Amino acid sequence: MSVKVTGVDKHSPAARARIKAGDTLISINGHAIADVLDYMFYAAEDRTEVVCERDGKERKSVIYKSEYDDLGMQFDSFLMDQKRSCSNKCIFCFIDQMPPGMRETLYFKDDDARLSFLQGNYVTLTNLTDKDIQRIIDMRLNINVSVHTTNPELRCKMMHNRFAGDKLRYIKMMAESGLMLNCQIVCCPGINDGDELRRTLTDLYSLMPNIQSVAVVPVGITKFRQGLYPLEIFNAETAAQTIDVIAETQQKSLEKFGTRMVFAADEFYLTAGRPLPEGDFYEDYPQYENGVGLCRSLIDEVDSALKVAEYDGGKRKVTLACGTAAAVVHKMLAEKISAHFPDVELNVVPILNRFFGETITVSGLITAQDLVAQLKDLDLGDELLISKAMLKADEPIFLDDAHLDDVRRELGVKITPTANDGFEYLDNVLGIHY
Repeated sequence: MSVKVTGVDKHSPAARARIKAGDTLISINGHAIADVLDYMFYAAEDRTEVVCERDGKERKSVIYKSEYDDLGMQFDSFLMDQKRSCSNKCIFCFIDQMPPGMRETLYFKDDDARLSFLQGNYVTLTNLTDKDIQRIIDMRLNINVSVHTTNPELRCKMMHNRFAGDKLRYIKMMAESGLMLNCQIVCCPGINDGDELRRTLTDLYSLMPNIQSVAVVPVGITKFRQGLYPLEIFNAETAAQTIDVIAETQQKSLEKFGTRMVFAADEFYLTAGRPLPEGDFYEDYPQYENGVGLCRSLIDEVDSALKVAEYDGGKRKVTLACGTAAAVVHKMLAEKISAHFPDVELNVVPILNRFFGETITVSGLITAQDLVAQLKDLDLGDELLISKAMLKADEPIFLDDAHLDDVRRELGVKITPTANDGFEYLDNVLGIHY
C-alpha cells in the first residue's frame, strides 16, 4: 500500500531529503506504510530509509535524525486512512439517542484502535482481527477498551454483535503480552450491574497488573429512545449498590497491587447521595476523562487556590450555570468562596436539560437553547460562567450549533467558559482574567 504526500514541513528531515508534496510514500525501512501507526513506528529510528515514488520512478533517501523525531511529511488525513466506524448496535449507545438535525459529525460512531492509542478513545475490539491485535502487540500500543461485560453471551446481547463475546479474548492476549490497558464499563441497571459487574471486575482483576484502570460509568438515557431497548437510569439505591460492588475489587486490588484498579464515576456518588472520596482515593486520576474524580479534583484545587488568592475588586455578583448532577458541588464551592471573600456572590443555577431530556444531568450536554430559556429572565450579575465542556474543543459552538456570541447577545451578559480547574475557576469567579 502507498500513501500520497500532500506537504512537507520546512527544514524537516523529509525536506532535507528533497521529498516533495505529490510524492507517493512507498516504504520506510523496508516496511510498506498503510497508516499513521506504520509511519510513526517505522520512522522512529535515527537512521531511516524512505522510498518514495515520483513521476513513476522510485527514489530512495537515507535520512539521519534524532530518534523518534518526526520526518515532517503531511498527508490528506491524520490517520493516512479512513476512520474505522463502529460495527455494533449497543443498547446504550448515546449517538442512537440523539435527535435528528444536529451537525453530521456528531452522528459518526468511531471504533478505531489507532485513535485509542493516539487520542485516548475507547474501542470495543469487535472490528479487529487477530492480525490487527498482533500488530498492536508488536508495536507495544497501550489502548483503551470498552469492555462493558466479560460475559460473552451478555456482551453479544448488549452490543447486538455476534462476535462481541469472542473478541474478549483479545483483552487477555494484550494483557498477557505485557500491554497496559485502560478499560471502561457502561453500567446499565438490571443488565450488567450487580453480579454481572462483580464477574466482570473479577475477570479484569485476574489480568492485573496489566489492567491500568477501569472506569464504571452510568448509562445515559435521553428522551429520544423510541424503538430502542428499554433501559432504566440509576437511582439512589442502585447507585449505592454499584459503589459497594466496586469497593470489593478496590480493596482486594489495593492490598495486593497497591492500586484500586477500578473507580466509579462521580455520578454514582452524587446519585447515591454519598460523600465524594478524598483526593488520595483517586490515586493519579487515571480515569479523569471518563468523569471519575472531576468533582473531587475541582474541590481540592479550589481549596488550594483560596489559600493564595487575593481580591480587592469590590462587590461582585457572578452566576454559574451547570448540569443538575454537579449543582450540589458548585453550591458548596460558592459558599466557601463567599465565606472567604464576602464581597463576592456566586449564584449557582442548575440547568434542566430539556433538549435531551431531564434524565441527562451532566454539564457537557447542555445546549445554548436551554441556557437562554432558563437564564434570560434572571439577574445574572456581572458575569456568567459555563463549563468549557459545553462547547466544541476547537471553537465556541454548542451542541445545538449556536455560537457563544449569539448566547452572549441573547442574555446581555459577559460569558466565560471555564475549565474543570480550581485555579481557573476561582480566577473567573473573582473576575481575574489573564
